[in-house]
Amino acid sequence: MDKSDRFFDEMFSGPETARPPYEGYCQWFNGEELRGLRRKSLEAEAFFRRIGITFNVYGQDEADERLIPFDIVPRIISAREWAKLERGIEQRVRAINAFLHDIYHRQEILRAGRIPEHIIAGNEAFLPQMMGVNPPGGVYTHIVGVDLVRTGEDEFFVLEDNARTPSGVSYMLENRETMLQMFPELFTRLNVRPVSTYPQLLRRSLSDCAPLNSPNDRPVVAVLTPGIHNSAYFEHAFLADRMGAELVESTDLRIEKGRVAMRTTQGFQPIDVLYRRVDDEYLDPLNFNPESLLGVPGIMDVYRAGNITLANAPGTGIADDKALYSYMPDIIEFYTGEPAILPNVPTWRCSEPDALAYVLEHLSELVVKEVHGSGGYGMLVGPVASKKEIAAFERKLRARPANYIAQPTLALSTVPILTKAGLAPRHVDLRPFVLVSPNRIDMTPGGLTRVALKQGSLVVNSSQGGGTKDTWVLGD
Repeated sequence: MDKSDRFFDEMFSGPETARPPYEGYCQWFNGEELRGLRRKSLEAEAFFRRIGITFNVYGQDEADERLIPFDIVPRIISAREWAKLERGIEQRVRAINAFLHDIYHRQEILRAGRIPEHIIAGNEAFLPQMMGVNPPGGVYTHIVGVDLVRTGEDEFFVLEDNARTPSGVSYMLENRETMLQMFPELFTRLNVRPVSTYPQLLRRSLSDCAPLNSPNDRPVVAVLTPGIHNSAYFEHAFLADRMGAELVESTDLRIEKGRVAMRTTQGFQPIDVLYRRVDDEYLDPLNFNPESLLGVPGIMDVYRAGNITLANAPGTGIADDKALYSYMPDIIEFYTGEPAILPNVPTWRCSEPDALAYVLEHLSELVVKEVHGSGGYGMLVGPVASKKEIAAFERKLRARPANYIAQPTLALSTVPILTKAGLAPRHVDLRPFVLVSPNRIDMTPGGLTRVALKQGSLVVNSSQGGGTKDTWVLGD
């Protein structure tokens, strides 16, 4: 098997020597024929194509709808490893919620000088319209995705936080259903923890955040989508269906008697919780972008009056900011009184002259990202960039330094994928999904493993050619 000593191989500790979490799987794998496994891989692809698990790619000349590649070799995490990740993620999510409440109220963390005011005041993701607003149940981030990378046996880092509209959970669920159909015997043999309860947990978690003054006998939940041309439309429809909630667009909604109501066959019905997959800017043309056709005029006024829950709350995008990310260890300590269990990746803030000078001098060695970027767009991976790409990025960096942060190029861990020749290592990351309600935090055991299918590539995003794997967390 093609390996490099530079990277931590999660499956193998030496030639044909499986690490403990993979021992049972490798015993099974060694008894299988490669031709049969390749056939299973083609079956999985046909299954995804048949049920329409696709995503849209923006800015491409070719057809914009694509199938996300799926690899049938699972990524396996031991119970001990998951327990540590669970503690660290829960600590981080609690701190993010406390930070968001503070930053839209007394701003004690600014008064204490733990983060500079300009990080907030000059940030386009900060919404002055949220000042003094108390979300029902006190929850800002109802659904959170925390991106993790691994570099060693016990070395996990948080790469970024996704508190605005984290996506990918539908692929996590469909990956698992596919693997259960193809290899049912493995799940019993290896004691793999289930993920299938996520839609029910999501419904319960959202319902628990409903306004207390609801006119409905039980909370009414709906999913607001921008429409079929959105890159994550499949997921919007998928989650609405699995939760038993209505999938609505702006044209299905109106303000009625101080509440948001949706069109039904029995007339308009008040909504208690709107899981919105529409960005802040387009949510309400009366309060934000006046040209938006994707939102509901006046919905922010209903929200401020406490008559609807918006998940996630408007203004949570400030927590996704990559410049703010560099302060997360201080934020966690400020609100929890504890050091961060899961460390950040070292980060240079290019808004600072000394940091900018270092980054410009070492561009060929670093990963540089836009502070509001996502999906792998607008970034430079120095070690694999051409001289022309580096020169072009340097010009952008000098023109708008505050728009960028830089990080070292980490030696991301690898998990094998199945190729025509057998197993071959590829770099991976992990996005666990967290549900937050007033009295509990639920975390699905596993999450979405994204894999860089191109040999040597460190970019795992599906929009940049990456694929996905099923993530198995083992029971005790």
